[in-house]
Amino acid sequence: MRLVFRLAFAAALMIAPQAIAPQAGAAEPVTLAPAQVMIVGVFHMSNPGRDLHNVQVPDVLEAKPQGEIAAVAGALARFRPTKVGVEWPEDIVAERYKAYQAGTLAPSRNEVVQLGFRLAKDAHAEGVYSLDADGDFPYERLKNFAAGQGFQPLLDQLSAQTQVQVDLQSRMLSEKGIAATLRYLNEPAQIQAGHAFYRSLLRIGKDSDQPGVDLVTAWYRRNFLICANLLALAKPGDRIVVFFGAGHAQLLRQCVTETPGLKLVEPNDYLPR
Repeated sequence: MRLVFRLAFAAALMIAPQAIAPQAGAAEPVTLAPAQVMIVGVFHMSNPGRDLHNVQVPDVLEAKPQGEIAAVAGALARFRPTKVGVEWPEDIVAERYKAYQAGTLAPSRNEVVQLGFRLAKDAHAEGVYSLDADGDFPYERLKNFAAGQGFQPLLDQLSAQTQVQVDLQSRMLSEKGIAATLRYLNEPAQIQAGHAFYRSLLRIGKDSDQPGVDLVTAWYRRNFLICANLLALAKPGDRIVVFFGAGHAQLLRQCVTETPGLKLVEPNDYLPR
């Protein structure tokens, strides 16, 4: 039965274009402009310490990083975004962006304010929108399983590799600045290399007990929810910049490239050198 369904579905895909092709003399179908989406992977500027490994970020409210952030926002504004998507809950975005526009928001080191709000205001975008979604990250169960089932060396290796990357980003921020660090985080090869961490976690499990699979599934689910929020936001002709933690970049880029009606725009075509 499954084989019959697959064959029927494949046949439908092959004949569908013929079925909807316009007849002779009929008006040409209207082609809608795709929504162009730029996924900008970022580091957490306020040093919240919520990740397993955290980049050490200089105080972004100081004069030098403020100048660097202004240059980044100015460069991204050349994309002429109509909407900006961020990693904050909807009610907080609405309240704080209104205060930001009015000039009454207290100083904030968070990247949503420093990059998202600033870009939206500078580029005269129609608004800033929450794309975030809650999700589980059952790392403790995976860690306990690894310790008890002989997978601790693998987990230690993955942790050490991640810490090397985090230390590199911390040094890059200190020595080369914000724009250079963002360009590094948004290199396609670097994005894929970072995502390999999650694939490697799939090795941690035995038989029906698969904590690695459970963790990666939870991570994918959260990113699917974010993707669904993006699809609900995007309309034909939109130009959207999305700021999210760099760990989300691979799956959010995949969301854009695999969804009809969306077109991926590379941030490094705009970020300053």
